Amino acid sequence: MQDKLTAGAERFIRAVTEFIFVEDQPEQADVILVPGSRKIENAIRAAALYRAGYAPYVLPSGRYATTYGRFLGVPERYQAEYPDAYETEWAFLRAVLRKHGVPDSAILREDQATYTWENAQKSRDVLQTAGLPCDTAILCCHAFHARRALLYYQAAMPKTRFLVCPAPTPGYTREDWFLTPKGRDRVLGEVQRLGSQVNEVFEMMLEEE
Repeated sequence: MQDKLTAGAERFIRAVTEFIFVEDQPEQADVILVPGSRKIENAIRAAALYRAGYAPYVLPSGRYATTYGRFLGVPERYQAEYPDAYETEWAFLRAVLRKHGVPDSAILREDQATYTWENAQKSRDVLQTAGLPCDTAILCCHAFHARRALLYYQAAMPKTRFLVCPAPTPGYTREDWFLTPKGRDRVLGEVQRLGSQVNEVFEMMLEEE
């Protein structure tokens, strides 16, 4: 497909790619943040960074997706590894973190958020309540979710320096997202959500001020 792209299509792909995909090299941080998800890659990435000594705490966040109103359970492909009945995204992500070497003492709890903006706000509240510093935070999210997650977490914690360290997401990376219908739907869907959700988030931010 890449050989067939017009110059206009190439420019479009480049513009979307540079906007949506954000990635930094990990550095020493106060906490590793993981937005809610039913997929394990972000928690595995966070666990690897924790084991490498980049932060003393990991804070997974999430109750369930607001679209469904309940946690849908562990995806079938993970059920052999994670057979328990988890009630929240947080409980599931905690199990993944523990399996990959993060002790309970390093796992903070946020199990009420139902979408990304709440992940950011409620994670901030957990850190503040615990009296933990958050000058620098590592954000482990899906690569295609990086821009939206970063915008929301920055909005919720404007004094924090964020380093985005996404998990590998084959088929949805900056190099290949445009090659398949599924990849295009996922990434361009993020563009749409940024258009539809950011206005609402911005209005809520103004109300908080």
